[in-house]
Amino acid sequence: MSDAIVRLSGIYKSFAGVKALQDVSLTIEQGRIHCLVGENGCGKSTLIKIIAGVYPRDSGSVVINGKEYEDLHPIDSIREGIQIIYQDFSLFPNLTVAENIALNEELAAGRRFVNWRHVRRVAEEAIAQLEVHLPLDARVEEMSVANKQLIAIAKALRQNARLIVMDEPTSALTEREIRRLFTVIRRLRERGGIAFLFVSHKLNEVLEIAETITVMRNGQVVSSGPAEAYDTARLVFEMTGQRIAEKAYDYTPDLRSPALLRVERLSVPGALHDVSFELRAHEIVGVTGLLGSGRTELALALFGLLPIASGQIYIDEQPVTIHSVQDAIRHGVGYVPEDRLTEGLFLEQSIGRNIVVRTIDRLRNRFGLIEPKQVAQQVNDWISSLRIKVADPALPVKTLSGGNQQRVVVAKWLASNPRLMILNGPTMGVDVGSKNEIHELIKKLARDGMGLLVISDDIPELLQTCNRILLMRNGTIVEEILPRATNENELAAKLIED
Repeated sequence: MSDAIVRLSGIYKSFAGVKALQDVSLTIEQGRIHCLVGENGCGKSTLIKIIAGVYPRDSGSVVINGKEYEDLHPIDSIREGIQIIYQDFSLFPNLTVAENIALNEELAAGRRFVNWRHVRRVAEEAIAQLEVHLPLDARVEEMSVANKQLIAIAKALRQNARLIVMDEPTSALTEREIRRLFTVIRRLRERGGIAFLFVSHKLNEVLEIAETITVMRNGQVVSSGPAEAYDTARLVFEMTGQRIAEKAYDYTPDLRSPALLRVERLSVPGALHDVSFELRAHEIVGVTGLLGSGRTELALALFGLLPIASGQIYIDEQPVTIHSVQDAIRHGVGYVPEDRLTEGLFLEQSIGRNIVVRTIDRLRNRFGLIEPKQVAQQVNDWISSLRIKVADPALPVKTLSGGNQQRVVVAKWLASNPRLMILNGPTMGVDVGSKNEIHELIKKLARDGMGLLVISDDIPELLQTCNRILLMRNGTIVEEILPRATNENELAAKLIED
């Protein structure tokens, strides 16, 4: 058995009397890929921050590279070769790729002037270890999420990393980018003996990359063992405490019925070319493709956020013009954006205000004043209807878990009674239990007569929720796929082929 880099025993941690971790033990071995899974709020993030020295533990022991630490500080963790790559990557967007990778070494050297030749050499050496190509002179803000992930790994390698902790590393990556990341992880494990602690909600990816799996629930470790001992059903049961058997949405529309939405030869310069499709009431149509395929641009064009150069949109078989968000809303179109934090929510505002923001004018009395009782009633109705787990609607929406935040975004749009909903990455960054509930909500909306366009590269999600899937490539639709006539491997192959 490999030597342990980190060994935690009997860890307890509470915040204001709330038990975040209870008797947690975890061993991470050298040169192993260890996956940590669990629903939002199960204690994963707290555990990572204890390993990083950010949070002090209440009790228990922390041993790193054979040395026990009474008080572990972030600098101790870094010196022991532990590097944490959080979801925001902790990079400087206004600096170049090379500057980000070499910055820590330049600071440590204490030079009065930057040695640019040394900066470039350090960056080239780090990138060479990954065996990928990255433009060293490009600013990080210009890079894709996948390349930012690689830059963060390269930066960690220059800090003599022995353990790299990756928090939800694939949440915003396409299928091809995930494959490349996994190749890099395996290469570093095999050649450099680097260990990885991989935290993810995507269970199919966990089962693909993991050598060891630890499952957490309610602040405790439920089980831990070799990846071969787990399958999706066992992971879901141990994470949630219940068996979730999601049934695919099998619906065959009547092609003689009028289309709720019909798009003919839609084009947006540099983004979409000659896009045509139909969507009927009760349908859930998926749209997928690699980054740059045009899938998000299609959503933005339909919602009035991208100018349409040519083509025609029909709603209820009537031609409509959508030049703005207001036009889209007037025609009964709702949009749940890809990034709920920056585009879908007012994070500092209350949960209730976020729910009613689209319909606040309807809640005014004949004197133009807002009726607090009506507002409270609408908020409570949507919280109950969508099963949003909230202690108090007056709390800021940022206090909710990812799954509950997503439900608030959906509630905001449902309150305005749309007939067509566009959902871009509807379950990005939410745990398996919340994911299942959101899927069931999507299916219920379709059964009730709504038409839904689901944009995603989560293959299991597409196969479970959609009755048809449109594959995009180079700004146009190249194929229509029926979920019942394919499987995950076949769809994945189509998604990444050139």
